[in-house]
Amino acid sequence: MTVKRQAETSIARRGLMLVLSSPSGAGKTTLSRRLLAEDKGVTLSVSVTTRKMRPGEVDGRDYHFIDRKQFDALVEKDGLLEWAEVFDNYYGTPVAPVMDALSRGHDVLFDIDWQGTQQLSEKARGDVVSVFILPPSIPELERRLHSRAQDDYETIHRRMAKAADEMSHWAEYDYVVINRDLEQAFADVTAILAAERLKRERQPGLSDFVRGLMAKL
Repeated sequence: MTVKRQAETSIARRGLMLVLSSPSGAGKTTLSRRLLAEDKGVTLSVSVTTRKMRPGEVDGRDYHFIDRKQFDALVEKDGLLEWAEVFDNYYGTPVAPVMDALSRGHDVLFDIDWQGTQQLSEKARGDVVSVFILPPSIPELERRLHSRAQDDYETIHRRMAKAADEMSHWAEYDYVVINRDLEQAFADVTAILAAERLKRERQPGLSDFVRGLMAKL
């Protein structure tokens, strides 16, 4: 198709919020990174946080690093789509950049837990598409945590203990993907995204497009 013909058939679309959640080790982060690398229509939601910047992190890329006073001001002004306290630090998703991206037809990826997903859904349910990633088995989940070599035994034990609570919320999600095989799991996630992008309510330009078609009959 030529560039001119593509322009003629281009239809205005509203972006969506794609949420991926899972217990640690189920593959959520790997799937998120691959999606961002392969689909230029998807951008990662960059959270604000009150915690200190770690070596190698970049302000504005990994997080927007702010102080507690600034964070509280955002909460008071209803400037966050979701927020939480984690180990005495605060994390949240700013409203403005997400809504700006959606209005321009860009999809925003969220790597958050079930509590954050609930808050997002309360604020903007029509824009949210939630996917829960499950491991194929508990032994496989533990094996993956060990194979990452990122955590000590005690940390892995805590993550495994937390996994049961996280997985208990699977039924609150729109879709569930069992990550038996990374390639298939990625194919499932991209199929979900493709279908959701085609929903009538996410294509406000369809009305003008159809009117244009009918005018030529």
